[in-house]
Amino acid sequence: MPNRGGRRDVLQTLDDRELLRRYRLDRAGIMFVVDLLRDAITSPTRRHNAITPEKKVITTLRYLATGKMQQCSSDDLGLSQSSVSRVITQTLTALSQPNIVTQFVSFPLDARTLHTHKRAFMDIAGFPGVVGVIDGTHVRIIAPSEDEAVFVNRKNFHSINVQIVFNAACKILDIVAKWPGSTHDARILSESGIRQLFERRYVPANCHLLGDSGYPCKPWPLTPYLQPRQGPQLNYNRAHKTTRAVVERGVGQLKRRFHVLHGEVRLRPEKVSKVIIACAILHNICKVRQIAEPLEDGDEDEDEDNDEDGGEEDIHIPQRNLAQSGLPYRANFTNLHFRQAVAPCHLRTCDGIKNYHSFTAHHLQLLNARHRTQSVNGLFFRCSILRR
Repeated sequence: MPNRGGRRDVLQTLDDRELLRRYRLDRAGIMFVVDLLRDAITSPTRRHNAITPEKKVITTLRYLATGKMQQCSSDDLGLSQSSVSRVITQTLTALSQPNIVTQFVSFPLDARTLHTHKRAFMDIAGFPGVVGVIDGTHVRIIAPSEDEAVFVNRKNFHSINVQIVFNAACKILDIVAKWPGSTHDARILSESGIRQLFERRYVPANCHLLGDSGYPCKPWPLTPYLQPRQGPQLNYNRAHKTTRAVVERGVGQLKRRFHVLHGEVRLRPEKVSKVIIACAILHNICKVRQIAEPLEDGDEDEDEDNDEDGGEEDIHIPQRNLAQSGLPYRANFTNLHFRQAVAPCHLRTCDGIKNYHSFTAHHLQLLNARHRTQSVNGLFFRCSILRR
């Protein structure tokens, strides 16, 4: 990419470490995104000084990484403030097109992939049948000029309420980023495509999402007991909470990668939705390409809008469209799978999946396991743990 009009060629002057710090992608990752969007963002003009696709992608990545448009124009990229705004709008529009979104964010429906997800979640805390974890997170926005009141959430700031589903490796499987901040999580779920996939049986039976108590309990979104009894219900809640923590780590990773989602996005709501979708796509590209996270403190979603536990502290609002039809199912599921506590694979992280065969006899002794049964394939251990 030649250096035109005094514009700095960062792909030639910066190493991968600095590119990752500034733009959240290395050189190969940046060029992957450029090639993905090239046809959509190449200027039709033949002017000698036209802004290249590379420059447009780099400028947009810098904005998403910092949340500051002025940072892009002062970053020695050679673009005026008006050009920065125009370039970012064009690139975000291209990146959020449905044909691009579905390449990188889609809920799996094939049995083999779903089985892989189940095993990965099972390794966390012994919770069977989980294919995703779901939650809502708020992205702060400036007060919009229209319908301002509906964007004020229960924390009393303006936001977009984003529904997001992660797999066990913190990769985004589904995202809805269009609802005003006052909309309850259960309402968003009731109107979402993910509900249709489960209720129309595109997703096979015995596949579950885990959500907090703000969601209705049904056979596919399993929620915690609000007042668990000792025994299976408490075992269920412990495994549920540990497994569902993946969604908090995932949101934390997403917002840490792209600081635009941490602060107040000073755009109209429809443009904010494109920003969120673009960040989700880029997050998944980073996951697939194994691009490291920026080295910064904090691992969880630190925003005050997120409820931490998904337990008794959550605001529980019954929803007419999604009745609590899953309560008998949850009771049977709990008695079937959680009569005894299940030893968690406590070494499991978002970036590596370890099977239960990594539990040696020494680890089991540390867990004070009284009984052990090993499945036929040798991958999973179930333990009865005395907890007092």
